Amino acid sequence: MEDILNLYQLPYDPQRPLVCFDERPCQLIDDVLAPLPMKAGKSKREDYHYKRNGVCTVFIAFEPLAGRRFIQVRQRRTKKDYAQFMRELIESHWPSAEKIVLVQDNLNTHSPGSFYEAFALGQRLEMHYTPTKASWLNMVEIELSILSKQCLDRRIGDMETLEHEVLAWAEQRNDQNATVQWQFTQVKARDKLGEFYPNPASLT
Repeated sequence: MEDILNLYQLPYDPQRPLVCFDERPCQLIDDVLAPLPMKAGKSKREDYHYKRNGVCTVFIAFEPLAGRRFIQVRQRRTKKDYAQFMRELIESHWPSAEKIVLVQDNLNTHSPGSFYEAFALGQRLEMHYTPTKASWLNMVEIELSILSKQCLDRRIGDMETLEHEVLAWAEQRNDQNATVQWQFTQVKARDKLGEFYPNPASLT
């Protein structure tokens, strides 16, 4: 936790951009019957029957200090998918950076081994992991929550439509330079969670 919070306090460095990464599974849900469109005084009405068209995954990387996010929809979330996403992230968005400081959770695919099996990219990434059961420390979780409320709170039946919707959402957020005002600092963490530190005096 201290490591992640320390990263959030560092100033912007274009040679070492801080990037928060996560992924979200999405069910592809289609209508069986066409919904009744919205009318004056009546909301859109959907039949409770629906059709499952499988599952895909939304990959998202968020650079909080620049207010930028990079997003993809992929059919699976294997090590290879993770490595391919990171390769495009590096080559398309931060090709000249010395290191990308990457904050992510402890999912088994989020490891340097994923790159060794697919691409030689591990040396471009400095990986930092949120503590187990504390993925809320990753700022990208806030972006995913906003994405879910603004874009994924309805039935979307195929990957093409889903991809179009999430890319449009990301473009709008990027145009606004929307970012996160992170409030949970090291000082607040030590005050709130002091009982869990084995030796508080060593932190001063």
